[in-house]
Amino acid sequence: MRAEAESHRHGRGLIEYANGPSLEEVNGSISVPHNISFAKTLFMYSGPGALVAVGYMDPGNWSTSITGGQNFSYLLMSVILLSSLIAMLLQYMAAKLGIVSQMDLAQAIRARTGKALSVVLWILTELAIMATDIAEVIGAAIALYLLFRIPLVLDVFITVGDVLLLLLLTRIGFRKIEAIVVCLIAVILLVFLYHVVLSKPDWAAVAAGLIPTGKTFAGSPHIGGQTPITGALGIIGATIMPHNLYLGSSISQIRAVDHHNQ
Repeated sequence: MRAEAESHRHGRGLIEYANGPSLEEVNGSISVPHNISFAKTLFMYSGPGALVAVGYMDPGNWSTSITGGQNFSYLLMSVILLSSLIAMLLQYMAAKLGIVSQMDLAQAIRARTGKALSVVLWILTELAIMATDIAEVIGAAIALYLLFRIPLVLDVFITVGDVLLLLLLTRIGFRKIEAIVVCLIAVILLVFLYHVVLSKPDWAAVAAGLIPTGKTFAGSPHIGGQTPITGALGIIGATIMPHNLYLGSSISQIRAVDHHNQ
């Protein structure tokens, strides 16, 4: 009991050191009823998973995988499978970090590093955020231009406004944001399934491509500016994305969890 109390005090100290709970406005704001079925429990906790899933639906991920498929057919399917499994494991660990420690990954790093190092890491993170958002903003602006022929400069402001609008929606309840995201994911899923049907894939070749071979990580042939190894590295880098670990460790705390009765 004494060890448990000491551990609890130490944990609370780290939380206070990390400047309060993650996403303080919505932290623990959604309660989950007890004594409900597994299916209902899964449904109640599926919202954060949907928000994390959106983080993997970015132009870089799609373009890298599409280019790899265009150049090497089904050869890099095993890389997509393995990198996805690794990403799932890391997301699972990030969620456990948030739920158990009550800190997101950024807070945990700050609590375990010195001030000088934390400032350096903060600057590097800000630069990485800007580099990542450039692709997202430009991609959305180009999409709006292609669909509606709106000038690109105005498209950029519309994209930025969309982000601010999404943040304002937290005022009406986080579950509503999760529902909107799930609807968008469903649309993307249907579009992708439609394209798969149109492409008429060779399922035997798809199954064979899920097994890695020496050719998967070879330095040749050189097709379309890529080799299998560079295509594989691009897919891994586009799939295992650190910013999603920060997101997952944070939004996993939105559900109200009784940390005193574990």
